[in-house]
Amino acid sequence: MTELDARGAATGTGDRSRPRAVLPALCATQITSWGIVYYAFPVLNPEITATTGWPVGATTAAFSAALLISAVAGIRVGRIIDHRGPRTVMTAGSVLGVLSILIVAAAPNLLVFFAGWIVAGFAMAATFYQPAFAALTRWWAPDHVHALTIVTLAGGLASTVFAPLTAVLADHLSWRTTYLVLALILAAVTIPAHALALKAPWPKAASAPAHATGGAGQVARSRPFWMLATALTLSAFAVYAVVVALVPLLLERGLTTAQAAWALGLGGAGQTLGRTLYASLARRTAVTARTVALIALGGATTAALAIVPGPYALLVVLSVAAGMVRGNLTLLQATAIADRWGTTHYGRLSGLLAAPTTAASALAPFAGAALASPLGGYPALFAALALLSGIAALVAVKSAPTNTHVADR
Repeated sequence: MTELDARGAATGTGDRSRPRAVLPALCATQITSWGIVYYAFPVLNPEITATTGWPVGATTAAFSAALLISAVAGIRVGRIIDHRGPRTVMTAGSVLGVLSILIVAAAPNLLVFFAGWIVAGFAMAATFYQPAFAALTRWWAPDHVHALTIVTLAGGLASTVFAPLTAVLADHLSWRTTYLVLALILAAVTIPAHALALKAPWPKAASAPAHATGGAGQVARSRPFWMLATALTLSAFAVYAVVVALVPLLLERGLTTAQAAWALGLGGAGQTLGRTLYASLARRTAVTARTVALIALGGATTAALAIVPGPYALLVVLSVAAGMVRGNLTLLQATAIADRWGTTHYGRLSGLLAAPTTAASALAPFAGAALASPLGGYPALFAALALLSGIAALVAVKSAPTNTHVADR
């Protein structure tokens, strides 16, 4: 590239620094990767346990292990992307994703089933949101919020597309054959898309802000970084526990399973709607205030669900509102590093930030279910989760970098 092109690539101000194929390719691969590697499992798990006799707790633990592995592996993935770009990592991740689904489909016992999900954990780390966010943040900065929003909107369609498709396949095929068909789709979409669309030159990182000149290590050891990581981890635990516990809560309120499922589904639609509003919110608020407000709103909607017994329409409204907050929180985490410390070490710092939040989201469903009974039911659980979000909001106040006029521009 010429000096002008390189400068445009670093800053994200030149059109040629943004390969045209990247955004549509990542939209397609996020829908497909999330839909097959993540969302197909909850649809197929009842049949898996029914036909194999494996305990539900064991198969679910294998899936959770994949999420925990992805959290740890994501740190290394982020560092590789910072230095070399996303093409090799995401293409290899796609291959691993296909391999993992094939292993799961062929697993003769629980040990091999676990092995398949362990491989899937590495595939998740290399193909899910974090590497896609790192790619778009470098290619699109400083206007990356728009690109991130589009990709998360696409990712939000993964369950809409693949949960019904998986169910239709499972109605006509065994769970093993269903996974084989899905593996073929995963291979056909994600491997060529990552290999061909991400081959553009990887631009040099923009200069780090003044308060981040000590490098990624210094930022990662700083108090603001750990306050931010703590706040987002506590918030993620509360948010994901709420998602899984919403149906049991509504059943305790006397609603039918169908009514509870609709409320949960409409909450997912609210999540998509919320993501469309984030760019406007980001333009109008400072980064620390935005972080505190969104986490606090998550706590407020959780508290409302704990307190309000009905009517059904109001509970649906609250579910949609909670979904809108969740949608914004996804983009809040995606932009948290660039907004505070620039894009120079985005991949590494984002991986470090995402590791505990991913682990929290993996553990939250089990922890929430385990706490509901000792606390006296799901309304009390929601009240406790709301309190946890309130604590997270207070912690987030301390997440502003020392040079706040840069971070809160």
